Amino acid sequence: MRVVSAVILAPLFLGVVWYGGPLFLVVLAVAALLILNEWSRISRSADFVALFAGFGLVVTVATVWWSSNFYALMILLDTMIIVGFLSLLSGRPPWSALGVLYAGLPVVALAELRLGENGLWAVAVILALTWATDIAAYFVGRTLGGPKLWPRVSPKKTWSGAIGGLVGAAAAACAVSLISGIGSPMAIALVAIPLSIASQLGDLAESAFKRHFGVKDSGALIPGHGGIMDRVDGLVAAAVVAYVVGLVASGGGDPSLGLATL
Repeated sequence: MRVVSAVILAPLFLGVVWYGGPLFLVVLAVAALLILNEWSRISRSADFVALFAGFGLVVTVATVWWSSNFYALMILLDTMIIVGFLSLLSGRPPWSALGVLYAGLPVVALAELRLGENGLWAVAVILALTWATDIAAYFVGRTLGGPKLWPRVSPKKTWSGAIGGLVGAAAAACAVSLISGIGSPMAIALVAIPLSIASQLGDLAESAFKRHFGVKDSGALIPGHGGIMDRVDGLVAAAVVAYVVGLVASGGGDPSLGLATL
């Protein structure tokens, strides 16, 4: 089921990434709402708090398209603060506020990157290195074994797998640069290493979150894979770090150009 789901969903998502535009933003908005729904269910957030958080995410995505990343981030921050306050009023810890950030930040990052001049290339690099990290870490870890990375949170992950993931990410990012002819292959390979580390930390953070609430899978949305959070835990972290790196490299301009000119 894992293979069948991947074979069906991966080409569909890649097609949406290639097409870009409003369709890409709509898919991002839906993904963000699904992530928020799983987060809210796991953390047992109040229903009215989750509904307001979802409304804030939709407005955030719309703002990316109609205005700018600055206003989108301001709306996201305001939503997080209000949701945190509503959570406290409902007598529950403000987990929903973190859920807004977790679901919203990568949406803003991926949307802004895709809307840039080298948007398709930037998103392709992030997807390639994230998927390569997962695949290489799995096979290298299974083959070599060795000391565990963080056994209390994720008993199966090993240091050998983590290092293999870094190498796989660098190779994948370099390949995208060579095939596309955009950016410096060596520079992109080097940037892929911290992005791969971010991806693996995102995976571990999601595992720690689920373990804290005694949950094995974030959901059952994707057959053989669990919930959407289980599939995008590395992507959400890598996308945010890539966005920041691109934004800094471009001097606050187009983050996709920033990544391409490293």
